[in-house]
This record gives sequence, structure tokens and C-alpha cells, in this order.
Amino acid sequence: MYRTGFGYDVHKLVENRKLILGGIEIPFSKGTLGHSDGDAVIHAICDSLLGALALRDIGYHFPDTSADFKDIDSKILLKKTIDLVRAEGWEIANIDTTICLEKPKLKEHISLMQSTMAEVLGIQPNQLSVKATTTETMGFVGTGEGVAVYAVAMVVKAS
Repeated sequence: MYRTGFGYDVHKLVENRKLILGGIEIPFSKGTLGHSDGDAVIHAICDSLLGALALRDIGYHFPDTSADFKDIDSKILLKKTIDLVRAEGWEIANIDTTICLEKPKLKEHISLMQSTMAEVLGIQPNQLSVKATTTETMGFVGTGEGVAVYAVAMVVKAS
């Protein structure tokens, strides 16, 4: 038995914040604004996993109104999310993500993102696809105002 979930997240890019994507810090002059560390990749993945099991969304489980999650490392949220998935009796079959960001280019960081998140999730790196694209200078991503991430997760009933 399989289930599929979809996740989407956006964060504004601002000065004086670190750019954390896929569980790693990317050198850049701007970073993501958020209650947590602003890791839009992990947030979209969490939502896709939660969505696959109709467990609501990341804001329900880790609200931005809670001081407990202020500036939290999103890898902790990812670990808590996979624990929820496994508690329901499911495992990850695969996850596919697309990061939309004009700058910086992410090509050299993809492998480390993939292995970092796979380790947290307890899966093989080849079960987690991470891709990056631009929006050809269109919209808030194209003008450098923010980052958008899409994620799809497929989970399978544990045997």
C-alpha cells in the first residue's frame, strides 16, 4: 500500500540571516527569513510526508507561535516528522524536491543536501531527489526576493 503527499514552502530572502537549504548552510549574502532557521527544503519535505498520511501540516505540529521552535534547526523538525510517519506504520519509498532559486547556484551543494537529509530520515540518498532551477528572472523568486520549494513524497506501509 502506497500513499503520496505534496509539500510547498516559500521564504523571503533577507540580509543578516544564514541561507540554510536542505540541512546545510550555503554561502550567500542573504538568508531565509523564518521563525525557525527558514529551511524551505526541509519544510516542504515535512509537509509532503505529513500530507501523505493526512497528518495536517508543519505549522500544526511545529507552530511559528511557539518559542520552542524559534530559530530551531529544521533537521530536528525533519526527524520529528519522520518519527510521526513511522509511528503510523509507514516508511519512505522516495521523495522528490525542486528548489526554485535565482541565486546562488546550488549545483555544487545538491549532493551534500541529499546525504544530510537522507541521514536524518534514515533512508538511502538515492531515495531523495534534490533538483534546483530558476524562474528565468520572473516572479518573487526571479527577482531574488525569495526561494520556493516543491516536494512530493511516496510512503509505503511498513511490513
